[in-house]
Amino acid sequence: MRAFEYVSPTTKEQAVALLASKWGETEVLAGGTDLLALMKDDVVRPRRVVNIKEIAELRGISFSPRAGLRLGATATLEELLAHPDVARHYPALVQAALGITSPQIRNMGTIGGDLCQRPRCWYFRAGFGLLARDETGRSLVLEGDNRYHAILGNEGPAYFVNPSSLAPALIAYGARLRIFGPRGTREVPVERFFRIPQTEAEREYDLQPNEIVTEVLVPPPPAGMVSATYEVRHREALDWPLATASVALVLDGGRVRSARVVLGQVAPIPWPSPEAERALVGKTVTTEVAQAAADAALQKARSLGKNGYKIQLARVAVRRAIERAVQEGAR
Repeated sequence: MRAFEYVSPTTKEQAVALLASKWGETEVLAGGTDLLALMKDDVVRPRRVVNIKEIAELRGISFSPRAGLRLGATATLEELLAHPDVARHYPALVQAALGITSPQIRNMGTIGGDLCQRPRCWYFRAGFGLLARDETGRSLVLEGDNRYHAILGNEGPAYFVNPSSLAPALIAYGARLRIFGPRGTREVPVERFFRIPQTEAEREYDLQPNEIVTEVLVPPPPAGMVSATYEVRHREALDWPLATASVALVLDGGRVRSARVVLGQVAPIPWPSPEAERALVGKTVTTEVAQAAADAALQKARSLGKNGYKIQLARVAVRRAIERAVQEGAR
């Protein structure tokens, strides 16, 4: 690991003032479960690391029926799992966090860090950049081993999959992010926070180099909402899912009045599916309806050559998330 300056501010204003205006010069440290690995592998080389764990206002989780759920950016995944109101009102979020099976990561990893972690693409982690090109400009992903790469939103130039465990569920719930920078506070829907980079100079989220995520705000669940997350993975031990789906359905007399369906681990951004949502609205959820929604969600999926199997796995994730939401909501 290269030498770096370490600073530990106690206010968000101090933190922002210590961050550079150009990517790569400084990095934010929260749980450190991703950043430290990137630094050890020499993928990122910051001159300064800004620890935000000492900023009190970034901590904590709270809920009220009127305001909904507030998740501090440095609250840990274990805190989220232990909070009774999260389990009671936002089961899809808990199910998503339970997919992170490592106790060490759940105790150290933060909610903000989960949203801002870098892609798990092995070309990126080997130092070939976000777009994974060789010296001639050819895509290493298209020419090489793309078993775990994107099946949606993969027209290029980025082919990695977004690694966030929590983002699909947060999008399904209509959550917003609060971000603080030199110009003050701004809010952005979680759905719009993620971007597909077009150049190596960009990052994969709507965050400036001198901004930090301060909190996540999730609206209170409406009456009749049922929700769930379902993951398909190689094994139950710590591993990255091959495909996930989070759904939030508002039921009225057994019929779906509104629906959100969001896929994860299948595209460079968490992938909302309006096609699946249209297939659900106005219908009573049956196995056939859930399957039709799953088919609709993947109708535009495209294999890169070695990852075609993920299309069927994603269909399974969508169908089972829908069925799980309805079944558990009926208990």
